[in-house]
Amino acid sequence: MSKVREKIKLTSYDELLKVEITDGLKEIDVDKLHDFSNHPFKVSDDEKMEELTESIRERGVLLPILVRKTNDEEYEIISGHRRTHAARLAGIEKVPVIIRELSDDDATIVMVDSNIQREEILPSEKAYAFQMKLEAIQHKGIKGEESREVVGEANGLSGRQVSRYIKLTNLLPELLEMVDEKKIAIKLAVEIAELSESEQQEILDYFNLGYKVSLEQVKAIKNKEKSTDIIERLEEKTQQSAKVTISRKKLKQYFPENYTKAEMENIIYQLLEKWKSDGYDI
Repeated sequence: MSKVREKIKLTSYDELLKVEITDGLKEIDVDKLHDFSNHPFKVSDDEKMEELTESIRERGVLLPILVRKTNDEEYEIISGHRRTHAARLAGIEKVPVIIRELSDDDATIVMVDSNIQREEILPSEKAYAFQMKLEAIQHKGIKGEESREVVGEANGLSGRQVSRYIKLTNLLPELLEMVDEKKIAIKLAVEIAELSESEQQEILDYFNLGYKVSLEQVKAIKNKEKSTDIIERLEEKTQQSAKVTISRKKLKQYFPENYTKAEMENIIYQLLEKWKSDGYDI
């Protein structure tokens, strides 16, 4: 452990909650609580939110919300965004909060650590949360690879794994959404994130056409091959795999024995053209 790291104390969420009931615990009007700036974790009105809302409606907010004061009347939520949202949905006017004085960097670190422990975290949430925590830790004096190691400690991740997640923040929003939806694997997404915006857009357009892109193709683009050439080759391969074949046995039911393959194809094309011109568009 470096000397710089030994001198820097990273405040934990658990430490901030270890308080007596009379120490900093207050009832605050829920309308005075505001989301943490650039909060990377999504608060969705899903089934779990409905369950949390019903629980708070019946029992109230059992775990206090951790906040810091922004001015005399307003507070910024550090931990408890989902509980705050559920309290509003349940019609609760006041909620229990623990008020702590924290610097911007300490508040960011605690905000990330307290939310990253949730069971279901999207790749995009991890990516932006790790980026925010990394910047906060670097502001406190821990630099280089060691700063990434510190970010990953709370989640059992290496510094290299943290770096790979942070790379996802370079993806086009539409591509990152596809990662969250598990339409693009994280390993492939990391490679795509290293491409230029225009190259990413070409890949996005290709995905939207219903095609797949492999890791090898992305690496080829990174090696300065033209992305359009890569796509054209894949498109050609896809078209070849979609070739339609009619057995000669079936064709013999409709053509005389002396007809050649070329003659049969010519008649089939003529019939298809007539079918199309009659309004039966394929």
